[in-house]
Amino acid sequence: MPDPIPADAVILRELRPGDAGWLVMRHGELYHRDEGFDLTFEALVAEILAAFIRDHDPAFERGWIAEHGGRRLGSIFCVRAGKGVAKLRLFLVEPEARGTGLAKRLIETCMEWARARGYGRMVLWTHESHRAACALYARHGFLLTESRPVRSFGCDLVQQSWEIDL
Repeated sequence: MPDPIPADAVILRELRPGDAGWLVMRHGELYHRDEGFDLTFEALVAEILAAFIRDHDPAFERGWIAEHGGRRLGSIFCVRAGKGVAKLRLFLVEPEARGTGLAKRLIETCMEWARARGYGRMVLWTHESHRAACALYARHGFLLTESRPVRSFGCDLVQQSWEIDL
């Protein structure tokens, strides 16, 4: 196993050609492996990315790719969810970069960027089974606002909504 990559050695950059395909692929592969998600999850990720690439307002919406030595290690997106409300989306950290502080850096970068754009609140949805991500959201002040059983992506899940006042 390679040595851990320090989070401060990772660059956070904007989306460029090839990143969307990688994001769809890695979300599909990792969520299938770890959660048993089916192909409908990849379709959702592809739809989110297609809408972002086609329609996002760069003054108020942004995506970051975490990269080290030319290797993509993660992502996070901030999109508009309504007046004064930002939505955190497509948060992903490659298994080899977990536990390095990269996830914390991605969350903080996204939240700081949203605050600087005048967003007063940030929301996100996830699943209860993503325990490490949920713990990270809670540590950063997000509050769980809804939790309900759903059948999504070929699995029985507990979908969660979280939010924070920025």
